[in-house]
Amino acid sequence: MSGNDQDIRLAEEMVTLFGRLRQELARVIIGQNEIIELIIIAMLSRGHALLIGVPGLAKTLIVRSLGEILNLSFSRIQFTPDIMPTDITGTDVLEENRTTGEKSFRFLPGPLFANLILADEINRTPPKTQAALLEAMQEYQITAAGKKYQLQPPFFVLATQNPIEQEGTYPLPEAQLDRFMFSLWLDYPAFEEEVAIVEQTTQERQLELQPLINQEQMLRFQNLVRRVPVARPLTEYAVRLVKETRPDIQNRNGKKWIRWGAGPRAAQYIVLGAKARALLNGRYTPDQDDVQAMALPVLRHRIITTYAAEAEGMTIGMIIDDILKRIEK
Repeated sequence: MSGNDQDIRLAEEMVTLFGRLRQELARVIIGQNEIIELIIIAMLSRGHALLIGVPGLAKTLIVRSLGEILNLSFSRIQFTPDIMPTDITGTDVLEENRTTGEKSFRFLPGPLFANLILADEINRTPPKTQAALLEAMQEYQITAAGKKYQLQPPFFVLATQNPIEQEGTYPLPEAQLDRFMFSLWLDYPAFEEEVAIVEQTTQERQLELQPLINQEQMLRFQNLVRRVPVARPLTEYAVRLVKETRPDIQNRNGKKWIRWGAGPRAAQYIVLGAKARALLNGRYTPDQDDVQAMALPVLRHRIITTYAAEAEGMTIGMIIDDILKRIEK
């Protein structure tokens, strides 16, 4: 590990604390180790994550448990078709001064004014409310009654979505999907994991999770990720991966699978994620494995396939694998 001594000590502190965080989470979450690591990487990269999976796979439990372990302000928003933008951003309330009798408006902050936001079933809310959330995710601010209010860093949105029930839902627009660093698909647990889940959740058992990482520490870790050096060839490799998802490049290679590919933000997230992953694994600079590990979660929701891909049974995961095999550093 290279770098100045202060950053090295901070990196060692980060590895220790997030190792303890994983241990603490393991007390309530069985399995889902890869998902948990990617959520941590997203937070260290100042990114947001979308968790997609059928009911019962602990999507909400993971985020709620993180809210307990991280010593940050936490807010859960249960999205429904009737929720309005002011329900999440806040609103002005009319107050009367009892001494003078004068009336004035005071802004009452909504649940978005927290460090960690659990946006449960995000696709159940209408576009106007999704747009308010998009502003918070993109600009780290909200607008209410024509006034702008800054959100306190760090600010993460971890959203959940059910891929099966589509009735009464509002598909997320591409602009909002692009604001999520990762799209994470949760799989069913393995047999032994499911047995452990059933045993743990059918007993009388109450666990209190220990807060480990505070606001100041998280901000220092995020800044450390930005300072991690990346070799120019590795950055070029990440950019080539992203460019290979674009239709003009695909067609040139005889592939007719992609109708719309990823933009520059994908390469930025791949590099940032690779930096965070390297630090979590005790390395002060990322390598090609780190970049490749970021490809699927970063690119999965930024690629729109063609009818030809569907006809040939080519999934987005298979297309990304094909790109990784064809691109060499």
